[in-house]
Amino acid sequence: MTNTLLKVTGLKVAYGGIQAVKGVDFEVREGELVSLIGSNGAGKTTTMKAITGSLPINDGDIEYLGKSIRGQGPWDLVRQGLAMVPEGRGVFARMSITENLQMGAYIRDDKAGILQDIDKVFTIFPRLKERRDQLAGTMSGGEQQMLAMGRALMSRPKVLLLDEPSMGLSPIMVDKIFEVVRDVYAQGVTVLLVEQNASRALSIADRGYVMESGVITMTGDAKTMLKDPKVRAAYLGE
Repeated sequence: MTNTLLKVTGLKVAYGGIQAVKGVDFEVREGELVSLIGSNGAGKTTTMKAITGSLPINDGDIEYLGKSIRGQGPWDLVRQGLAMVPEGRGVFARMSITENLQMGAYIRDDKAGILQDIDKVFTIFPRLKERRDQLAGTMSGGEQQMLAMGRALMSRPKVLLLDEPSMGLSPIMVDKIFEVVRDVYAQGVTVLLVEQNASRALSIADRGYVMESGVITMTGDAKTMLKDPKVRAAYLGE
């Protein structure tokens, strides 16, 4: 049986005085691409922030590699192989593209390996290579999204958490981002993808969870969910 890498049990999170997450359970198994879909305000981003220690948890637990990580900060989790690309990208605006990628490898001291991985990121995203000395804050939203993903990959994560990677991007850039997510997954990185674009998210995922008003309302095989009339009516406009 495949190992469960990430397990969320009875998760409750209050955000801004509102109970945003109301007792959520889900898991991500080794080698899976799992999509968490739902409309804006469903509690998806709050859940991701709780997993990575950016928001305090009111109740429940989060286990990674079989151990509770409740209360640990993002930097602790990166060292353990859990990396997140946050909504809004969070690039270091006053640093160059190359410096941002180097920051992604701050937990490592293998200089040759870091240089190899920067080259690998440049192979995935040729546009970043062309602009390697450009300040991140002067790039377009799509380019910043590429950089945020590349920076997360520099830590060589076991699990990559992606929070709304397609938000605000042009259709061509959305295609590129989803192509990269597929490629990263194909290389053996386990992925948890939070995404409003339900059809794209489910089309590349193994399993899916639907979140509504802070609770999980549906789960199952992603391709089956893609054909479900309720999912299609609620999230695909059909």
